[in-house]
Amino acid sequence: MKKIHLSIVFKSFFVILTLLLSSSTIAQQQNYTIDNTPGFWDKVQFGGGLGLGFGSGYTDISVMPSAIYNVNEIVSVGTGLQFGYLYSKNYYESFVYGVSFLTYVNPIPQVQLSAELEQVRVNTDFEETYYNPSYSDNYWNTALYLGAGYRTGNVTVGARFDVLYNDDRSLYGSAFMPFVRAYF
Repeated sequence: MKKIHLSIVFKSFFVILTLLLSSSTIAQQQNYTIDNTPGFWDKVQFGGGLGLGFGSGYTDISVMPSAIYNVNEIVSVGTGLQFGYLYSKNYYESFVYGVSFLTYVNPIPQVQLSAELEQVRVNTDFEETYYNPSYSDNYWNTALYLGAGYRTGNVTVGARFDVLYNDDRSLYGSAFMPFVRAYF
């Protein structure tokens, strides 16, 4: 029999051990990828508007929460709710509730163009006057507002115009309305 040198056995053992450990090390590697793509909720903003108006015998309170989805840096779409209370002493009391669909376009960061379709239910109780008996008027009101505003940060200040305005049936006294809205 041939005599095997201890150095050859040691070298062979070291080579085999190195191969086993290196393949074991490679098998334990994990590849991590970082996905910087924002998820759905990362693109959603909540906000809306609040309206308060008080005068001599007149009250107007509006709460309009909404949520928008930022499709990209330029376009946002969303929906909102509207709740309102109007009161004119010795004339009428009105409750308003409904929904709106919103589209905002920011051609440049400081300018926001808007289109808002609003469908609200109006329930009004008129008080008896010298000329008219008391009565109720309940109806649906549809408005399509086109607007423009100056945007700074999360706040936009501007004006909108109801292109479907009807003097006899519209909820508001004018087709033109200023607005302030904020989204966070």
